[in-house]
Amino acid sequence: MSSSKENGKISRRSFIALAGGAAGAMALASMGMPMGWAENNPEIDVDALGLDKFNTDVLVIGSGMAGLFAAVKAHDAGAKVMMVSKGRLGSSGQTPFAKGIFAFDPEKEELSIDEFVAKISRSAMGSNNEAYTRQMAEHSLDRVNELKSWGFFDSAIYNKSFSKPINERNIPVHERIVVTHLIKEDEKIVGAAGFSVDEQKVLIYEAKSVILCTGAGGFKPNGFPIGDLTHDGTIMAYDIGAKVTGKEWNDGHPGRAENPAACYDGWGDMFENKPSTVSVEVHHDLGVDLNYMVYASGNSVTMGRPGEGDMNAVSGGPFTPEEFKRQETGRRPGPQSDEGRPPRGEGKPPGGGKPPKDGGGGPPGMSGTPVGGSSAGMAIHKSEGLVPINERCESNIPGLYAAGDALGSYMSGGIYTQIGSSLAGSAVQGGVAGEAAAKYSKTVGSVSISDAKIKDVEEEILAPLKREAGYSPAWVTQTLQGIMIPNFILYVKKENLMKGALAYIEELRDQHMGHLRAANLHDLRLAHETRNMIVSAEMKLRASLMRKESRCSHYRLDYPEMDDENWRAWINIYKGEDGTMQLEKQPFGQWPNQGAEIV
Repeated sequence: MSSSKENGKISRRSFIALAGGAAGAMALASMGMPMGWAENNPEIDVDALGLDKFNTDVLVIGSGMAGLFAAVKAHDAGAKVMMVSKGRLGSSGQTPFAKGIFAFDPEKEELSIDEFVAKISRSAMGSNNEAYTRQMAEHSLDRVNELKSWGFFDSAIYNKSFSKPINERNIPVHERIVVTHLIKEDEKIVGAAGFSVDEQKVLIYEAKSVILCTGAGGFKPNGFPIGDLTHDGTIMAYDIGAKVTGKEWNDGHPGRAENPAACYDGWGDMFENKPSTVSVEVHHDLGVDLNYMVYASGNSVTMGRPGEGDMNAVSGGPFTPEEFKRQETGRRPGPQSDEGRPPRGEGKPPGGGKPPKDGGGGPPGMSGTPVGGSSAGMAIHKSEGLVPINERCESNIPGLYAAGDALGSYMSGGIYTQIGSSLAGSAVQGGVAGEAAAKYSKTVGSVSISDAKIKDVEEEILAPLKREAGYSPAWVTQTLQGIMIPNFILYVKKENLMKGALAYIEELRDQHMGHLRAANLHDLRLAHETRNMIVSAEMKLRASLMRKESRCSHYRLDYPEMDDENWRAWINIYKGEDGTMQLEKQPFGQWPNQGAEIV
């Protein structure tokens, strides 16, 4: 009688016997069954990889809008600066997609800055940090004028305008570098480490201070331009003791049902348009209204311009303050605006460029029949990231700063408020962090990372390349997506379902994360990104379980009302002494561990 291997089949008893361990997984893979575990066949000689070391005062990680101003302002404050980026200067993360930048001009606006901040707070249901809201408004016009002098508004592509101030200051920029570790010694930051995907080198950066401008992240969803953002900076900082916040909030950008995985099809006109400025226009947008409608009715919805289209209104669901409802339609307002895009004028796209491809008149991704989950794993801009201990973008780790979407500044709270404020906030916070890091660096003597620490970090960086067998990062990522992206897990939340998802994520954390394999440097990047997404998924689930209310872009089906008595607080996450994930409340309007009122 032929064996099950010979005839390409496997018995139920054999399957159960094999599936429990790595040997079983490899056996299944050898029979042609799709499994993530397999032997590793490295394409490079790991032992031959080089190691380069650099030393600077201020290390800026990231080369988007926040990174640009962090580097420029740190240099102008007298610091030696170096920039490191996983992508290219001006074309990394979400920066090339953002085309509207807010500029508060007190001579032209009808509202004062005090009135503007108060209106943002009403839309955010108290969840914004007024210090950062005010800071963004006060400095936005200055940052916009600097961008104008560099030629930012003259082209849809930002590399040339970003390069101008960087080259004028001779700031070195290392591109296509995957930073995997922040390094702390004697309880303060001393640098970072990573590897080049082009040169087969491990890179060590000794620095007196580090500014994370690494953006936000998601679970590599299709249809939205965040595929290369995986919360790298956030998780690196968490690993060395930094506090993280905002993981329960949700970004609600949808994609289009036609070619839903094609990011450029849905958002191409954003990339093609030149940027332009935006004035005061406070909304309450891009929460989870659309997700709730689909969950409650089971029907598709059609989007158009704000206030237009069949919104399939249903009773209940996320609360919108009366002041910000779309009164002209009588329907629930849903996610109808696009952060970063200025309002359209007479159907013409801002800054020139092409009209919407579907002719619907709405912003990209917001016309026709939408597909949810396109930005899954990302929160509202500026609502998640490192916890600031003051208005200078400083974290609880001495010498470690963050700006833009890497900083949980709550500039807009847990909902989209002012259109164009995300790009403006990144510019403003980058400048603030740059000046603060430069000032801090002057108080620090020379820094040097010990050889023992470098050896340990290098081993951790290269571990996936050295494994004889392991799980494919792509397979683990697909498993993670299947757990986290469903509407009834990430957006319309219930305790029992989130606890079930958490059990799966814990399994990935405990049984898969430490067995990721890599055959080349691209795979090595994916392995580290997959690890970061697993930790971020655990954070999102634990924070969502903890917040037993509904507010802004966080909606609990089992706690549908806002609870001001118990939940006028942000949720912070940190690593406990035993390595487990710990959560705490930080009351709205107070800095952490200080009890000081934010003014």
